[in-house]
Amino acid sequence: MSDVVVEFFIRFAKKIIMNNITFTMIKPDAVENGHIGAILEKINSAGFKIIAMKYTKLSLEKAQKFYEIHKDRPFFNELVTFMSRGPIVAAILEKDNAVEDFRELIGSTNPADAKKGTIRNLYATSMGENAVHGSDSNENAKIEGTFHFSDSEILS
Repeated sequence: MSDVVVEFFIRFAKKIIMNNITFTMIKPDAVENGHIGAILEKINSAGFKIIAMKYTKLSLEKAQKFYEIHKDRPFFNELVTFMSRGPIVAAILEKDNAVEDFRELIGSTNPADAKKGTIRNLYATSMGENAVHGSDSNENAKIEGTFHFSDSEILS
C-alpha cells in the first residue's frame, strides 16, 4: 500500500473517530420535487462541508443491501421500492459533531413532528417520503459513506 493511501486512510479514520463526518441522501421524493438546491443550501448554511457527493440511482438490489438492517420490519419493501424509484443525491458531510448536528438540521422522521425550519418540515411530504436520510450514529456514517463512495471519491 502506498504512503498516500495510508495517509488518506489515517485522515479519514480520524474524522470518523472525532465525530466529524455524517452521511446523507436526498431521497427520490425531494429530487422529483426539485428540492436538491434548497436542501444543499440548508446543509451549507448550517456549516457542513461536502467532502463527497454524487447524483445516482439505486437499483432495487442496492437499496435492499443499504437498508438490510430493516429487512425484518414491515416497511422494508415499501422503503426499498421508494428508494430505487428515482435518482438520489448521496453525500458525505464534514463538521464537528456532524451526526448529531445533521439529525437536528433534518428534523423528525415524521414531518408533522419536525421542528419548524428543518429540512423535513420544509420538504418532506410524509413519514415514508421524508426528503432526506441522515446517519444515526458515527459508526453508521462510516458504513453508509463507504457503501456509496470509494476512498478516492472522498475529498477533505
